[in-house]
Amino acid sequence: MENNFHKLGVMIDCSRNAVMNIDSIKKFISIIKKMGYNQVHLYMEDTYEIKIDKHFGYLRGRYTKEELKELDDFAFNLGVELVPNIQTLAHMTAYTRWCKDIIDADDILLVGNDKVYDLIKDMFTCLRQCFRTENIHIGMDEAHMLGRGKYFDLFGAKDRFEILLSHLNIVCDIAKSTGFKPMMWSDMFYRIANGGEYYEASSKFDVSIKNQIPADLTLVYWDYYHTDFNTYDRMLKEHNQLCNNVIFAGGAWKWSGFAPNNYFSLSTLKPAIKACNKNGVKDIFITLWGDNGAECSSFSVLPSLCYAACLVQGVTKASDIKQKFKEWIGVSFDDFMLLDLPNKIENVKTAVNPSKYFLYGDCFMSIFQSQEKPEFKDKYVSFARKLKYAKNRTGEYSYLFDTLSKLCNVLAIKQDICSRTRQAYKNCELLDDVISDYKKMIKRTEEFYLAFRNQWYKENKPFGFEIQDARLGGLIQRMKSCLNRLIDFKEGKIANIPELEENILPIDDELFPYNEWTGLISTSVM
Repeated sequence: MENNFHKLGVMIDCSRNAVMNIDSIKKFISIIKKMGYNQVHLYMEDTYEIKIDKHFGYLRGRYTKEELKELDDFAFNLGVELVPNIQTLAHMTAYTRWCKDIIDADDILLVGNDKVYDLIKDMFTCLRQCFRTENIHIGMDEAHMLGRGKYFDLFGAKDRFEILLSHLNIVCDIAKSTGFKPMMWSDMFYRIANGGEYYEASSKFDVSIKNQIPADLTLVYWDYYHTDFNTYDRMLKEHNQLCNNVIFAGGAWKWSGFAPNNYFSLSTLKPAIKACNKNGVKDIFITLWGDNGAECSSFSVLPSLCYAACLVQGVTKASDIKQKFKEWIGVSFDDFMLLDLPNKIENVKTAVNPSKYFLYGDCFMSIFQSQEKPEFKDKYVSFARKLKYAKNRTGEYSYLFDTLSKLCNVLAIKQDICSRTRQAYKNCELLDDVISDYKKMIKRTEEFYLAFRNQWYKENKPFGFEIQDARLGGLIQRMKSCLNRLIDFKEGKIANIPELEENILPIDDELFPYNEWTGLISTSVM
């Protein structure tokens, strides 16, 4: 594949509780620079310092101006452009608790409100003091309820394209006044046109809409899901008709639990990069999202980043890509791909994450009980062993393998604990073995927690780990609670366990992606 690309970037999510510390970002930039990346995006919803409101990023580990300047200097000296990625419409989730008066609905800013534009002006002004680049990503994705909350109460029903475009033009004017050239995610144009959908079979936009898009705006087509060339090809053709400036954003899957999905990432990046080449897209960046707590290390997807860099450079042979990885990282490509193992208990070709929902599924009432299979135990035992051995071969990255080896040790017991608990409840001869496994499971979970804590504090600022303390601490306490109930039942101190007398309804037989912690642990209201 001929290399026709100008910019090759990586976007680091610094907003889903894990705010990567300065040393880790410098290390990360140094690594991907070797691969040929020349751009790094910092995705910061509220994790940077502004002047107008001290609650912006409050207790969230936000970057100070001095830290951002330090990172910008470091990247610049390596020949890497550091680009701020912010939000100027939706995804203001953490900040909404402090600014209810400027919210339309959910996490969406109230278009047309003067306070909103004062806030956005301050964002741009403060970022201008920290970054050399003229580029800025203004977000504006997934504003599903745009114009349907407080905006509707104030102004009534209005054309949603009109609402989006009026806001976009004001934000672009602010960007221009502070010396920035904006880019934005493209999905809202599609969602408004297609009843909420992004990747529709065909999307046609009125000429009047195209003419209202600011001339200096760049649209970012993001797609982390498709494995077929035709979808990327069609979407890029449509984008090129909608806007003169188009960038593509792919994904290195690290946002569905503690383990990455490099294998799936590779299957999406190959057709995407081929389609970009065909359609004259010169700039690409790979997103490293951290949805639902950012449990997975950004370093765990280095194979995906290596793969994308090689394809862009015309290196397509597997053996050559692996050799490049060894040169750049100093570790075997195949060893690093072992980090995917916790989710590879079956040969499923999508980005499933059973390791997360088996971990957090309730011991008595897991809604994922129908996914549990006795044969998964041997697989997790094998995975734990392979990751433990790889730990001894992977040098400075050994801590990643330690964390996931210990996760697999937990899952070797935990993945079917609900099924076995229910069997033992009906057949008391099995209770002793199950109670023994609960004790082992609790000990292993405590060991996993310590390894994960080490990983977090090595890579990230401490802020946000209070959520992991609550989640994993709550998991361990729930295990202990269930164990005590089983012991009481065995000893005749209680006559029954009502939760174990409720039937668990079956769900899909095939493994699937499910990542929301609140939905994993209980059907009760959080």
